Amino acid sequence: MNDVQRPHGQGTETQGTDAREAHARTSHAQQSFLDLLHAQRVWDVELPSFDPDTAPCAPLPLFHAWFAEAVAAGQTEPHTMSLATVDADGRPDVRTLMLHDVDERGWHFATHRTSAKGRQLAARPHAALAFYWPAQGRQVRVRGPVTETSRAESLADLHARSTGALAAALTGAQSEVLGSREELARTADAAWERARAEPDAQVASWTRYVVEPQEVEFFQGDAERRHVRLRYRRDGAVWTRELLWP
Repeated sequence: MNDVQRPHGQGTETQGTDAREAHARTSHAQQSFLDLLHAQRVWDVELPSFDPDTAPCAPLPLFHAWFAEAVAAGQTEPHTMSLATVDADGRPDVRTLMLHDVDERGWHFATHRTSAKGRQLAARPHAALAFYWPAQGRQVRVRGPVTETSRAESLADLHARSTGALAAALTGAQSEVLGSREELARTADAAWERARAEPDAQVASWTRYVVEPQEVEFFQGDAERRHVRLRYRRDGAVWTRELLWP
């Protein structure tokens, strides 16, 4: 069969047309995204007021109060938070996980010591937390050093959770490369069986951590953008309160 002869330059013209069409599709998709993004609204609810002059002298009571108010306002998953750490090259890393407690020691969470965040905390034991409760236009930010709790407390934390949480912990290898979804399914099924049969099963890598607050900021959004930012800074056992520009 003879090759079809193209007129001189036709291939280049076709390629140019394809490139222009691809660019047009990309531009249209980008504009559609921007239109959707700009159509979103923030805090289409009546926001509570916050007078920083009435705030307690330490951040813990205020966090407890704001958390209860977030729950009462119907905030979805108010116990979830962002945890930011730094890797070995000094690059920031962040993920969302659950708060396990807040007491005089600090803000508690748990994970595998062998996970990416566990390894990062072992190398650089400092972290930042962020809570966002849009139902009330509120944020809380926490920064400070991180310490591990005792082995007994870590195990108690694990066994106080649901069967599913124990099964997830037993699955292990968090943050490692996964070969296939089938491998995950097999491992997860086996972990569920063990979790049901051994509710006191131990997971050596499971560790409870505490962020010891050095700074805690409470942010209250305002419809006129006169946001209130109250920061607590700790110097030894003493907390200093200060307002920040929004």
